[in-house]
Amino acid sequence: MRVHLVTMPWHPIDLPSLQLGLLNSLLRRTRPGDEVSEFHASLRWAEFLLDRSDGRIGPGDYVAVGSDAIFHGLGDWVFSGALYDDPDWGLARLRDYAAARDLPVDTAVAMRPHAADFIARCADEVLAQGPDLVGFTSTFMQNVASLALARELKSRRPDLVVVFGGSNCEGPMGHALHRNHPYVDHVVRGEAEYAFPALLRHLDAGTAPVDVPGLCWWDGTRSRANAETRRTVAPADIPAPDYDQWQSALDASPVREYVHPKLVVEGARGCWWGEKHHCTFCGLNGSAMAFRAKPGERLWAEIDRLVRRHRLLDVVTVDNIIDMAYFRDFLPRVADSGWDLRLHYEVKSNLTPAQLQLLGAAGTVHIQPGIESLGSRVLDLMDKGVTGARNVRTLRECENHALTCSWNLLYGFPGETAEDYAPVVEQLPALVHLQPPSGAHRIQLERFSPHFTDPGLGFGKRRPAEMYQHVYDLPEDELDDLVYLFDSEDAGITGPAERRLQDAVAQWRAGHARSRLLFEDDGEALLVHDRRHGRPPATHRFTGWRAGALRRLEDGRTVPALHRLLTADGHAPTTTELREWVRRAFSLGLLFRDGPTYVSLPTWGEPVRLAEDAG
Repeated sequence: MRVHLVTMPWHPIDLPSLQLGLLNSLLRRTRPGDEVSEFHASLRWAEFLLDRSDGRIGPGDYVAVGSDAIFHGLGDWVFSGALYDDPDWGLARLRDYAAARDLPVDTAVAMRPHAADFIARCADEVLAQGPDLVGFTSTFMQNVASLALARELKSRRPDLVVVFGGSNCEGPMGHALHRNHPYVDHVVRGEAEYAFPALLRHLDAGTAPVDVPGLCWWDGTRSRANAETRRTVAPADIPAPDYDQWQSALDASPVREYVHPKLVVEGARGCWWGEKHHCTFCGLNGSAMAFRAKPGERLWAEIDRLVRRHRLLDVVTVDNIIDMAYFRDFLPRVADSGWDLRLHYEVKSNLTPAQLQLLGAAGTVHIQPGIESLGSRVLDLMDKGVTGARNVRTLRECENHALTCSWNLLYGFPGETAEDYAPVVEQLPALVHLQPPSGAHRIQLERFSPHFTDPGLGFGKRRPAEMYQHVYDLPEDELDDLVYLFDSEDAGITGPAERRLQDAVAQWRAGHARSRLLFEDDGEALLVHDRRHGRPPATHRFTGWRAGALRRLEDGRTVPALHRLLTADGHAPTTTELREWVRRAFSLGLLFRDGPTYVSLPTWGEPVRLAEDAG
């Protein structure tokens, strides 16, 4: 069988498709007689736009529409005109949507006239390979471009088998996608390592795939959806990705000079925290929360092979959360390897300084620690299992270990109040030297999240997110099953409290690049050099128990606990003296207060920073 694997826009153009890489390896292992080819249409689309616009629409515009506008559906909208054979389809609705949100859409509008020709070009190239089956992987805003190409392929080759899979096909989404688009023959819902080869065996035999778990297929004119399985793919059965065809496509692409390519690897699936405490807002791992991880030795062997083969040192892990065993059996191997890797990892925000140091020693330059909030009560509402004080410590330790930290400050949780945010907002100016969030964002209702599955948590009224009105020409009851994001009545803070939070975060972001709050131990005293934006320059000098107190508070302590530790250290401040000193240090912005707990804010060592507009 000739199998052609396709990843459509808006897959990131600096990354290979992990899904195609895994499926390529899987088929070569399980079906060595098949011919497997790939089509990296994300690269092709960026090339196409660059050429058709005479350079006016470049790879940066691809990112702006395909990644930055993901919660507005702009990328899907670009291709909806091609899907529905109407260049003006949804344009008026998009204009109204954008006007209500002050959303720039000119770039997306400029792209759309090229979409139909691009789909036709893709069909030419795919069919030239003579495939028996075309498999599409769809995540986030890949649905509409994939559907447009699938429709075009089937109109030209009705005998061609079209299969969809990926995160957009999980659960009811996959069945809705199938029954509303008859040119899609099969939809694999959930993990593909077992289901996809089983489907191919049925196609070989010409038998109905009634026993393939989760599969959607056509029984005459009826869309059938097989029951999904609770069985997850064992780590031993997850292949190492093959990126050879992606590398060839990238090397031949005129877009190559515009991107800094990275490798993508997978060490684990699922979420070990979510198995115990599913964060209330999170819809990831919809059908496969069970945590599984490859042994560290195997993960390192895969990375070592990929780095040697592709000569790329940037490695992005797609794990939703790091396997804690990797601090014993993976990261030490990386640190000892001699490779000058640049790793990108998602972690939990309660890592110790020693663990963050090991991440840095292993070449980790970027982490996404899921901080989400600096207020303990709001974090409890999320079921994050961490405190605001611990999250501030994580931000500080990222500075100490030269780790770039990406995070969002989320709000809008049922039960939160303005009083939960007031003490945090008041202290944000003291944190201006630490890495700020990307912004303050109201949460959106995600399918598969506890907020979605349990209306009793506060989001009883929900409807498909408004952006889908300019993406799909489908009735709302079908969108209910097809889409991932939903609108609901606003919960939590609104009005002045919401504006104060957003303004404070904006000021943090604006002042961060010019701010420092640095420890210096000169042998006689502990100095703190304060060069934070919005404060007059100052240097504070601490000796004796006061210096000891500031160091002890790096781990976060209550005043009684701090007093016990200082006494054990041989110091003898009275409780009154200590409380007065803590009050004074807090007033200087040297401490963060989370309820009764205080955390030291100065960092060690001069951070290396680029202004956000630095090229």
